[in-house]
Amino acid sequence: MATTHKLREIVIGAPRDPMNPDTRRHIALIAFFAWVGLGADGLSSANYGPEEAYLALGTHTQLGLYLAAATIITVFIISLAYNQVIELFPNGGGGYKVATQLISPRAGLVAGSALIVDYVLTIAISVASGADAVFSMLPLSWHDWKVAFAAALVVALLALNLRGMKEAIKILLPIFVGFVIVHAALISYGIYAHAEGLPQLVPETLAETAVMAKQSGWTFVAATLLFAYSHGGGTYTGLEAVSNNINTLAEPRVRTGKWTMFYMAMSLAFTAGGILVLYLLWDAVKIPGQTLNATVFKAIIEDFDLGSAAINQSALLVVLLLEAGLLFVAANTGFLGGPAVLANMAADSWVPRQFRQLSSRLVTQNGMVLMGAAALIVLLWSQGSVALLVVLYSINVFLTFSIALWGLCLYWIKNRRSAPNWRGRLLLSAAGFFVTGGILLVLIFGKFYDGGWVTLLITGGVILLCAVIRWHYNETREQLRKIDNLFHLAE
Repeated sequence: MATTHKLREIVIGAPRDPMNPDTRRHIALIAFFAWVGLGADGLSSANYGPEEAYLALGTHTQLGLYLAAATIITVFIISLAYNQVIELFPNGGGGYKVATQLISPRAGLVAGSALIVDYVLTIAISVASGADAVFSMLPLSWHDWKVAFAAALVVALLALNLRGMKEAIKILLPIFVGFVIVHAALISYGIYAHAEGLPQLVPETLAETAVMAKQSGWTFVAATLLFAYSHGGGTYTGLEAVSNNINTLAEPRVRTGKWTMFYMAMSLAFTAGGILVLYLLWDAVKIPGQTLNATVFKAIIEDFDLGSAAINQSALLVVLLLEAGLLFVAANTGFLGGPAVLANMAADSWVPRQFRQLSSRLVTQNGMVLMGAAALIVLLWSQGSVALLVVLYSINVFLTFSIALWGLCLYWIKNRRSAPNWRGRLLLSAAGFFVTGGILLVLIFGKFYDGGWVTLLITGGVILLCAVIRWHYNETREQLRKIDNLFHLAE
């Protein structure tokens, strides 16, 4: 037993004293650390979201300018709408609490179940996409080891998170900062180096649009853009993470949460929008075995020319390793957000009460283990296919977005007599609802036979399981009530 205890302390650290005043200060996250721990999921989606959207355009890549503009606008609409969630629910809970309290407990069940599946997929897709970035620099013969590599990383991240949120974030912080600095430099230089092409982007896009409309009609143009836009839905994932985990933020929580959302929105809008512009300016073409980002950044680094081919190759390797590293950091969001949702649902008896319990390190250990185990199963089942995981991922993300934003719409309508600026807030929530709801419908109907049905089946299964668990708790309470009545009558 002593050996097991020592091994446990080596892996996850010594127990913390919950009564020590310094403990709360230690585990609470300031806005910058929250941006790293919770915002990495959103920022990392720039590694695969823009690529999926751009490739979905097919031969009509010039329309990518519309996607860049739509991406930036959508990021800010969703971010500003979720600031309202932070204000209304400063104790956390996010989309689950919004749906439960502003719509109905059953809506909360659907939102919570979707979030659980979403956070499992957050881990799976982040690690799988990170593995893709690493193996982009390796020979194709090595790719057979990609899934095993991804699975090992899930286990490593689970062990790291069991030590505590801030410990995990501090270890992963250099990767996050390195990614932000390097990609800001690459995007800025890439646009500057081909700045002569910027004035032509708008007229070329309008000309391409006119040609498409003349040949195939405006309906085809709109359908193509909506199809590509919905395929890039993974870009907006992670924006809800702050509202789900606001109880982990430093005081004042609402202010810290809003600053975190601001950092997330600015960094994601610049990175995702900038990468789409780079695809256009540098005529990005998909190369087998490489991500589109790897292809474009290689061209940019070679154009900058650091001195020799070997140095240029080394620089590209650093960029891809940072992309992979950030995706691994992003997987951390699943280990933070998933257990938080489970804890909130456990309070309402939708899942076993054990998911509310804290470990000796004051983390929701049971939830973290469940998230890690489920992510491993998904990775092995999908064989690390990012294209498939994006479809599975995006549907539940936008299901939760849509339910939460509809709940906000109902709230502002009901409280229009007492809430200040309710019209503006209602308009913002409604805009977000129509955007996310539209993407959700396109994903469900457009990708139903390409994997979308799997997401709906899994989410439906989670909903059913949660309903059975709640029925069990209610039935148990009823039986206990009857026993109490019998003893009372016997007296």
